[in-house]
Amino acid sequence: MFDSLVVQFVVLWAVIDPIGSIPVYLSKTIGFSLDERRKIARNAVIISAGILLFFLIGGQILFDAMKVPLPAFQIAGGLVLFLFALSMIFGESKPEQEIKMKVNITEIAVYPLAVPSIASPGAMMAIVLLTDNHRFNFTEQFITAGIMLAVLLITYLLLLGANRIQHFIGNAGAAIISRVMGLILATVAVNNVLIGLKDFFVQIA
Repeated sequence: MFDSLVVQFVVLWAVIDPIGSIPVYLSKTIGFSLDERRKIARNAVIISAGILLFFLIGGQILFDAMKVPLPAFQIAGGLVLFLFALSMIFGESKPEQEIKMKVNITEIAVYPLAVPSIASPGAMMAIVLLTDNHRFNFTEQFITAGIMLAVLLITYLLLLGANRIQHFIGNAGAAIISRVMGLILATVAVNNVLIGLKDFFVQIA
């Protein structure tokens, strides 16, 4: 039982990737006050929890009804993540970016922080697979939900810690991190697309 819980925690940690959300958070909160950044972090984690709980409860039913294979969903998510990575690498000038961020402060918590950074396509698929109605009973699914929420809580705490990082390195440092991490994020996105393509062709073979 304990081994199973550890495996689930490791899987959910890998797909939610709390540490990987930090550069996305830093790049999109340049110019905001501390209170605004905390609000964005809180809203992003709450929205992510809602999305993942939705997929935990109804994801399997939704995919079965639409007859959409999970690899196709992963490919689409990888493409979205890749486009966002490009925006991190080839970002707009700071004044233009800050004007848009002030207008879209609520939207930032949704995109790109909640989706696709925290509640990534991989996280959505993982939570569906870890709570497969054909293999797991209600108690096991409830435990998985608790583990998922624990990982999201850790994500929130790490984002709050990122506020100090941003204060220390300043806007210029955050912009540099954004470019570097954008390249890494693009690599992860391409890898997701390739894995999705491989799994898709394995399914139809």
